[in-house]
Amino acid sequence: MGGDGTVHRAMRCRRHLGAVRPVPAGTGNDFAVETGFPADPRAAVDVIATALREGRSRPVDLARMTGADGTARWYGAVLAAGFDAIVNERANRMRWPRGPRRYDLAILVELAQLRPRRYTLTLDGERIEVDAVLVAVGNGASYGGGMRICPDADPTDGLLDVVVGGRFDRRTLIRVKPRIYAGTHVAHPLVQTYRARTVTLAADGITTYADGERSLPLPLTITAVPAALHLLH
Repeated sequence: MGGDGTVHRAMRCRRHLGAVRPVPAGTGNDFAVETGFPADPRAAVDVIATALREGRSRPVDLARMTGADGTARWYGAVLAAGFDAIVNERANRMRWPRGPRRYDLAILVELAQLRPRRYTLTLDGERIEVDAVLVAVGNGASYGGGMRICPDADPTDGLLDVVVGGRFDRRTLIRVKPRIYAGTHVAHPLVQTYRARTVTLAADGITTYADGERSLPLPLTITAVPAALHLLH
């Protein structure tokens, strides 16, 4: 019972879980919603009870990431490896102010020094180098409580969706960012989308955030693992 962070931690024990289903009760419940579950906790409990009684479950994919030192982690929704990850990293280092204002201040600080970074992506063996401010790798479509950063991602297709926001300046990024909630940002000419089973991602000075949780530093490799988890449904 919790949000995406709770689900993210539970995935580390996925082999011992059997068929599961989170009761969405967190700040962000993107994994639950994107896998077809009610956002309301009481409705979710009803679905779980019925699924248990009738023995119903269905498989969904997960993403497995492996760091340069061999460390492996799993996630279900989205890995952020650009501006959003940098903002989260700064906010976590700040001791003042407390609460949501700390995140708001971190956004302002990072916007003031926004610059594209050179990323190297390898998509099923094809190498791409790009200057970008936003990079996300989605098993699911959304993060941050409904921001559809990878709007076409499907957690049952065995593939990862990669969204790259290129050389945005501050003004353009501020204008485009609200469009992420509807997923229409991918139509912007500075945004490129890709789809692959395995993605290797490298850049200097980036610590990634997966399902909203601090994760592994770049470089890392992400692989879509079909039917890695069974959900009560």
